[in-house]
Amino acid sequence: MAEQLFPYQQLADFTQAIFQQIGCSESHAAIATKSLLAADLRGIDSHGVARLSGYVRLWEVKRVNATPDIKVIHETPSTAVVDGDSGLGLVVAPFAMQIAIEKAKQVGTGWVSVQNSNHFGIAAQHAMMALEYDMMGIAMTNASPLVAPTFSTDKMLGTNPICVAAPAGTEPPFVADLATTTAANGKLEILQRKNLQTPTGWVQDKDGNPSHDPHALKSGGALLPLGGDREHGSHKGYALGAIVDIFSALLSGANYAPWVPPFPAYVPMPAQQPGKGIGHFLGAMRIDAFRPADEFKKSMDHWIQGFRNAKPVAGEEKVLVPGDPEREFEAERMTNGIPLLDAVVNDLFLLGERFGINLQP
Repeated sequence: MAEQLFPYQQLADFTQAIFQQIGCSESHAAIATKSLLAADLRGIDSHGVARLSGYVRLWEVKRVNATPDIKVIHETPSTAVVDGDSGLGLVVAPFAMQIAIEKAKQVGTGWVSVQNSNHFGIAAQHAMMALEYDMMGIAMTNASPLVAPTFSTDKMLGTNPICVAAPAGTEPPFVADLATTTAANGKLEILQRKNLQTPTGWVQDKDGNPSHDPHALKSGGALLPLGGDREHGSHKGYALGAIVDIFSALLSGANYAPWVPPFPAYVPMPAQQPGKGIGHFLGAMRIDAFRPADEFKKSMDHWIQGFRNAKPVAGEEKVLVPGDPEREFEAERMTNGIPLLDAVVNDLFLLGERFGINLQP
């Protein structure tokens, strides 16, 4: 399928205008746009502007509140629970992460669990907020129940990503951002647009058999936990996804397991709602709460360089450090533009026509 290149600023102006058209304030629209386009810049195309129309559809069915009153409903010196008032997770999560950072400034660490939110984009965008303060950042969220636990056919968990970001000195920061499934649902959507099959270990059919159909979820199938099957450690991916669910939702009072609201607006909401909205968990840890920050960052440089100098296997140029591919994508795309599949471009054009906003400059 063909692609078109768009400058970052062109997509940013369009996206912010769309968010403002659905009622977001200028500041919230700017925050949401930065969060969303961070995915496109970092090469996570499944979570970028390709999802913009999905957020609009959630607003249409009144599952997203464009003017939320985001507030702290419980706190201690180092912890807080935030109610997102059904706002865009793209806005709620940065709000919560800033609280975690402010608490870390005061007492060394800050931990914030969030209820009543929506899909927050890529976890890295929120975890990386801590880096400029010489802090480590942690971000995770639960998500639409698309994942079958090991040995099950029922969809009980989301892709439930985890990100940890750690500052370095002369080296770029360490940023590990990963779904707890073999692949995120957005990757299936990309394969659907390209009319390609899924690799082994991504999905199973409604009976629990391995499948290569990118549409498997629409016919009762499920995504698989990281590892794909028991022999390859899927029980570990299942456990990681469960940990994210507990931290994000059971600590905050959000919905959990199969009761998490689905991202597609056309999918009916679960009959039971044991909590409020989608849940996130954000953390910030001041490096100098453990050791001098300069010493830590020198050690991180040494650690990173050790991995960079590790001998690569035949056919590979180098050993990568978590965060390298995304950083390289960002540098290249800020210079040369962000590639969008024709199907995504057409979707954006239709969205623009609806709101009277031209995608082209």
